[in-house]
Amino acid sequence: MRSLDGVRVVALEHAIAAPFCTRQLADLGARVIKIERPGTGDFARTYDERVRGLSSHFVWCNRSKQSLALDLKHREAGPILHGLLERADVLVQNLAPGAAQRLGLGHESLEGRYPRLIVCDISGYGADGPYRDRKAYDLLIQGESGFLSTTGSQDAPAKAGTSIADIAGGMYAFSSILAALIRRGRTGSGCRIDVSLLECMAEWMSFPLYYSFDGAEPPPRSGTAHATIYPYGAFAIGNGASVMLAVQNQREWASFCTVVLHLPQLASDERFVSNSKRSANRDALKTLIEEAFADLTPAEIARRLEQAGIASGEMKDMHQVWDHPQLRARDRWTGIESPAGRIPALFPPGQSRDSNPCMGAVPALGEHTDLILSELGYDAAAIARLRAEAVV
Repeated sequence: MRSLDGVRVVALEHAIAAPFCTRQLADLGARVIKIERPGTGDFARTYDERVRGLSSHFVWCNRSKQSLALDLKHREAGPILHGLLERADVLVQNLAPGAAQRLGLGHESLEGRYPRLIVCDISGYGADGPYRDRKAYDLLIQGESGFLSTTGSQDAPAKAGTSIADIAGGMYAFSSILAALIRRGRTGSGCRIDVSLLECMAEWMSFPLYYSFDGAEPPPRSGTAHATIYPYGAFAIGNGASVMLAVQNQREWASFCTVVLHLPQLASDERFVSNSKRSANRDALKTLIEEAFADLTPAEIARRLEQAGIASGEMKDMHQVWDHPQLRARDRWTGIESPAGRIPALFPPGQSRDSNPCMGAVPALGEHTDLILSELGYDAAAIARLRAEAVV
């Protein structure tokens, strides 16, 4: 048995935040019915064609779901939607600001009719406040949350290479829904969850916020280095490559100087005797470290770092991650079905030995429309009529 077997989720979703949330619910066994616009579907389906003609974003966020093609604005969509909600445990939506309310799908409209329903609204800025009606995309939230001010080089900010604001929103929506299901099991009542991407990212920015407390200077942009811990980041080695390392405390610093650099005197050098001093004098220290590394092979550096107990790693590219020895050794890869055939997929993190995750197919647009409508009592003739009238 999976943790969410028997839980039904209706998803009015597109892009990343809500689909990432509901995919994780599906991983745990929930039945997720994804409602998509007939003909075009979730616009993330056309972001690219990198996975044998399918979108990389869509493949990532939409396995194990059922796709129902339904025009939400059609007059006959209402009975279908409410037929689904009568049987649903959770409604997740990240439509444009105000769209769910205009469709009569806000929590205030549904609460009396479906008292056990958990409604999770995901938006850029939340349900109220001066930014309520603003459209929000991942890059904009990275900027508004201050993330861009801390990421990149001294010369220029850089956005995250993944949709970090959407991922944050999806994760908080996922955990909040799990908590709401536990609460409903105790009280019998559903609830409304209001997830703001800005608030999710502001929470993740709490370290630089507190570092800048009471008007203090914010942490500088520092590339691959840590803004306040040093040495921490990428350092050049003799063959033109680099090594990633992290020294976290004074014990590690002394060992790094003695065992790795063979410069034990640096441990007591007044410029470097504390983390704050090492960070303030990082340019001088970087030069000394890279001079010590210049005549060493990568194997020698790796051996010394391991001997000293210093954390280190390589800066792998995407092709190397596909073949990462640790992921393969732990059997983290499997295959899933899709409209383009069988494709590889990672098992979700945190797997339990007592329950295998659901690794179902990526659905084609509207693939499950007839099945879902028949479950709601529509016969073949009625389904054909709905299709002819472009309801589905």
